Amino acid sequence: MDMTLRWFGTGYDSVTLEQIRQIPGVKGVISTLYDSKPGEVWEVEKIRALKKEVEDAGLALMGIESVNIHDAIKAATPERDQYIDNYIQTLINLGEEGIHLVCYNFMPVFDWTRSDLAKERADGSTVLSYDQELIDTIDPGNMMESIDEKANGFILPGWEPDRMAKIKELFQMYQDVNEEVLFENLKYFLERIMPTCEKYDIKMAIHPDDPAWSVFGLSRIMTSKEKLLRLVNMVDSPCNGVTLCTGSLASNPEHDIPDIIRSLKGKIFFAHVRNVIHHEAGKFDEAAHLSSDGSLDMFEIMKALYDIGFDGVIRPDHGRAIWGEVAMPGYGLYDRALGAAYLNGLWESIVKMSKSCIQTEL
Repeated sequence: MDMTLRWFGTGYDSVTLEQIRQIPGVKGVISTLYDSKPGEVWEVEKIRALKKEVEDAGLALMGIESVNIHDAIKAATPERDQYIDNYIQTLINLGEEGIHLVCYNFMPVFDWTRSDLAKERADGSTVLSYDQELIDTIDPGNMMESIDEKANGFILPGWEPDRMAKIKELFQMYQDVNEEVLFENLKYFLERIMPTCEKYDIKMAIHPDDPAWSVFGLSRIMTSKEKLLRLVNMVDSPCNGVTLCTGSLASNPEHDIPDIIRSLKGKIFFAHVRNVIHHEAGKFDEAAHLSSDGSLDMFEIMKALYDIGFDGVIRPDHGRAIWGEVAMPGYGLYDRALGAAYLNGLWESIVKMSKSCIQTEL
């Protein structure tokens, strides 16, 4: 298991590589070319410069999150093959620079959705929160305003202003894209890119939809164990797999996260591990990583990853805003550093417990 932190790059992130380097057990970062637009070919020189910057700080660039997929691909407009060709060239450029993991999503219009980016808790910290009743009162055309209000001046992933300015066009693009059509469009995309991924050993790890249900009437397909299994089975390739995001999947309290992990053995290439507090159906807050702070048993989640032999890249996910830090919501330094230390501690305990059991049996 390789512990990492997500880092958005110099000029886009309040957290520095030097700070990340000082978190015990963190080996590298997951990053991106944050100024790239969906559909653009990533230039080799920019990829190389990003990798060099990370390595010069004493870390490794362990994957990309994300190479965003153009809406023409998701909606299967006449231009999709052109944009898939561009995506393939980006994968070639990444592969030639020794990058072997790409996290991506296939969500229409909105990358992720929250009703509040800074809900205050009793201890004074703030968290990302979702309340379906509040979402139902929002005109999706005005969603950018509510997001931008509490973004602390940062451009949030999936909420780029130039793209959100075309939100009416985007909704029109997806008006006839139901779940089955979206699945077929995803299959088409994966079948086109898998030969390149296999040549360069690039693991494509799809991120579950967040939250795990339809929002604003838009179809979503990565919302359950059954649909994740459909994804990994519909395109047979060692490079077709999943980003296991506990928070996204746990937005639905009926989901058994350890069971989902075990069902996807061999297909989890990347793990986002975080905690949430369930209040009622359609209403949850994000929490500290500690099990007792939320509704998830983080020990059992990490144990399930260990049991399936997970040896991939992992990172703590969204953290609380604590100790007066002003950062991109969910992506400050302090609480994610605590989360990384906690998850590493759980992993060490599980490894030692397992070795002790083996010795006892002998």
